[in-house]
Amino acid sequence: MNIPRKKIFLLEAKNLNKTYTQTSGFFVRKQAKIKALDQVSLTIKKGQTLAVVGESGSGKSTLARCLLQLQSIDSGVLMFKGKNINILNINEFKNLKREVQMVLQDPYASLNPRMRIKDIVEEGLVIHKIGTALERERKVSAMIKKVGLSQADLVKYPHEFSGGQRQRIGIARALVVEPKLVICDEPVSALDVSIQAQILMLLKSLQKEMGLSYLFISHDLRVVRHIADEILVMHQGKIVERGSIEKVYTKPEANYTKELLNSIPGKPFKFNLIH
Repeated sequence: MNIPRKKIFLLEAKNLNKTYTQTSGFFVRKQAKIKALDQVSLTIKKGQTLAVVGESGSGKSTLARCLLQLQSIDSGVLMFKGKNINILNINEFKNLKREVQMVLQDPYASLNPRMRIKDIVEEGLVIHKIGTALERERKVSAMIKKVGLSQADLVKYPHEFSGGQRQRIGIARALVVEPKLVICDEPVSALDVSIQAQILMLLKSLQKEMGLSYLFISHDLRVVRHIADEILVMHQGKIVERGSIEKVYTKPEANYTKELLNSIPGKPFKFNLIH
C-alpha cells in the first residue's frame, strides 16, 4: 500500500503566540499584557509570495522578527524545510540564517553610511564564509548588476544614492548569499509611487530568476495586489482573513478587510460592513 507523502512547505508556522508586557504609570506602576501574535499559522511554498497585511500594531512586524529568530515565540511550532527550527543543531541554524534573509523598510537607515557598497553587499558572504575573496568579488559584481546598478557603484557610499537605489542595494545584500526565503518588511513604503513600481518589478523578476519565496509585509493593499499570490490579513495579533488575491479583493469576509479595501483612495471597492 502506498502511503501518501506529507507535503513539506518551505516555511510552516503553527499556532504562534507572542505576548509583550507593557508598563505604564509613574507613581503607581501598571502592567498590561499585549498579545502581538495570537495563534498565528501560515505556510509558504517554494516560489510563492505570501503577503501579510495590516495596520501598525497588527502584529505583522513581530511575526517577521519571530520568523527571522530575532525574537523568540512564547509557544507554537516553526518549521523550515520540514525541520523544527527550535531543535536545529549549530550548523543547521547557521544555514537557516543564510537561507532566510530580510529586506528592510527604510533604505536610508538600513545601510551603514561608513561602508562602501562593495563591503555592504559582500558582508553576508564573509559572515557565512562563502567562497574565496575572488569568488566573493565576482558574486558581488554580478548581483549589483542584477539589481540595476553598475560595478562603478561598488566603490561609492550610501549617501551618494537615491532612496530607490539604496533599496536596490539592500536587495542585493539580501540575495547575494542565495537565500530560499526573503522577508520583505514594508520594502517600498518609504519610496515614491513611481519608484515603488520599479522595486516591485525588480523583486518579481529576481524571484523568477532565482526561484525565491517572499513573505511580503505591508499596510498597503494596493502594493501587495501587484506581487502576492496569497494574502493574510492581520488585526490585533490574529489572522482575520486569508485567501488568494482574487478572493480577498473581490469577496472579502472580515469587516476589517472590507475597511482596508474601502480606505483605498480612488478605487471602486465599497463593501458593506456586517455589524
